[in-house]
Amino acid sequence: MPTPLSALPIRRLTMRDLTACADLAEDRDWAREEHRWGLLLSASTGYGIDDPDGKGLAGVCVVTSYGRELAAVGMLLVAGRHARQGLGQRLMRHVLHEAGTTPLVLHATPHGKPLYERLGFTAIGSTETVLGRLRTPGPTVSPVATRTATAADLPAIVRLDHEVFGADRTHLLARLPAFADRLQVAEEASTITGYAAAWPTAASDVIGPVVARDTDTAKALITALAPGPDRPLRTSVDVRHGELLSWLKEHGPERTALTTLMTYGIPDLPGDRARRFAPLNLATG
Repeated sequence: MPTPLSALPIRRLTMRDLTACADLAEDRDWAREEHRWGLLLSASTGYGIDDPDGKGLAGVCVVTSYGRELAAVGMLLVAGRHARQGLGQRLMRHVLHEAGTTPLVLHATPHGKPLYERLGFTAIGSTETVLGRLRTPGPTVSPVATRTATAADLPAIVRLDHEVFGADRTHLLARLPAFADRLQVAEEASTITGYAAAWPTAASDVIGPVVARDTDTAKALITALAPGPDRPLRTSVDVRHGELLSWLKEHGPERTALTTLMTYGIPDLPGDRARRFAPLNLATG
């Protein structure tokens, strides 16, 4: 007799589970994005439930820890054949238990939001994802200077990110030069005022994170990182940054998704959300 789903153990995922995670994402009509799964499984803690029929994974969830200040929850996925059997809730309760007193943040899809609300998460905002080819603005020269980042810039990027994010993300940012195709910084008087990265997927180039002093700096970084006219970009922007979203839509990309930003254990995020324009991806907060 097969083992009941409720009795299946939750285990830690490893890099050996990368293909199974990508298969599960594909099962739920998400992009495979094995490149992203590689980053998450190396920099985060993955939890999984093995399929009782030996068909890969029945469910997964990933938690990216930033010390005691914050942890981000993402990639909660349950195989379609096991949907509506409580696996998602079981994984989330396990995450809450493991987190203890550490506050949590996540981006909820409309489908997942009711579960998170039942577990005690509170909505504090929204994030809009846009996708499309960016028609770069005319010949106007940007007032913001940007350049390709070098290895020597990493300490300054980490310091700026800690100030803006409100928690130490060194372990994630140290992987960014190898993960991203391109890493760009904005600079004024030898001081880095923003940074952004672009990384590839099969369908588009994703731009994120985007940390910037102001909207003009964010625009300059995105423009510098945008792929050529034959390839779309994708980015997810906090809806508080309406000016940036309007600018993106005026130049090609269109909204594809709206997620709800939710927290558990804190009323709002630490740091300075005014300078947080886009996350590395929705799974890492």
